[in-house]
Amino acid sequence: MSDYYISQISHSDKTAIQGVTALLQAEEIRLDTNLDYTCGMYDDEMNIIATGSCFGNTLRCLAVGSDHQGEGLMNQIISHLIEVQFNRGNTHLFLYTKCSSAKFFGDLGFYEIARIDGQIVFMENRRTGFKNYLKKLKDSSALQLQTLTESTSATNRKVAALVMNANPFTLGHQYLVEKAARENDLLHLFIVSEDASLVPFKVRKQLVMEGTAHLDNICYHDSGPYIISNATFPRYFQKEENAVIESHAMLDLTVFTEIARTLGINRRYVGEEPTSLVTGIYNNIMSEKLPGNGIECVIVPRKTDGEKAISASTVRQAIKDNDMNTLKKLVPESTLRYFESEEAKDVIARIRNEENVIHY
Repeated sequence: MSDYYISQISHSDKTAIQGVTALLQAEEIRLDTNLDYTCGMYDDEMNIIATGSCFGNTLRCLAVGSDHQGEGLMNQIISHLIEVQFNRGNTHLFLYTKCSSAKFFGDLGFYEIARIDGQIVFMENRRTGFKNYLKKLKDSSALQLQTLTESTSATNRKVAALVMNANPFTLGHQYLVEKAARENDLLHLFIVSEDASLVPFKVRKQLVMEGTAHLDNICYHDSGPYIISNATFPRYFQKEENAVIESHAMLDLTVFTEIARTLGINRRYVGEEPTSLVTGIYNNIMSEKLPGNGIECVIVPRKTDGEKAISASTVRQAIKDNDMNTLKKLVPESTLRYFESEEAKDVIARIRNEENVIHY
């Protein structure tokens, strides 16, 4: 084992990536499409015998060759990746693993956040990370929750939640927020804070808050790392696309149920999107699972422009095409002002440089 060493692998090194891919496949794992760092452990004949990767603040694509399992190599891979992450300034780390591997990672200092039996476990390297997140949510809503407690009885109280990426904020988003705010005593609006979208989080949050400033019963929350997005959810040990979506949805709902219990949420609003496979599966699972946890799932038909549903994809396409007439029909005045301003120049350039903005 003294001849083994760990080295970073460039994603342009096709030979090394082929070796990583072959090792992962032998362990029934696929190479994830979302990676920003990969390493390999080599033996004295330059064969890759163990590997691991990072994306953002997550660890993923972790495997040791069958001939070398039991030698403690995964401990070394994890230690290397943690050092890489700490050097990046990422001290709060997450990983997703098979249920059968959860105890192993627990012994390495990771703690379980949520589990879908027989499928996946979501873990972090902080014992009280999720607990502290829930406390922060409750503390940030304290004033509104106190007012609500004083004005309504627990049996009649309607507290809703919306999770929104808003890439960017459209008239469709505004319609959904207005409906949820109107129909409930309090609305918790979670804005996906991960920067994996063409419109940066800081801008998305600004446009959401400006576009809903006329509503006075909203608590705004950054989603943080616990409300899971497609960009961070790993696909490397899921064989079928539908299985990926279903596991993602189930895990998301397990985490959300804990958030709902903390904040007294009893309704979750989601937008209907008939043309989206992902949204369709998500909405079906929510409709089945949420009521069992005392949460009503409200699926809202999309707001339309004529016969066509308003979507962020359509807005991004209008920006890419410099079609301001279409843009004016699809977004609130606050969003339009932003995209007409000098401040939006870099974001517009980013959208126009993207080959496909419809499903990004």
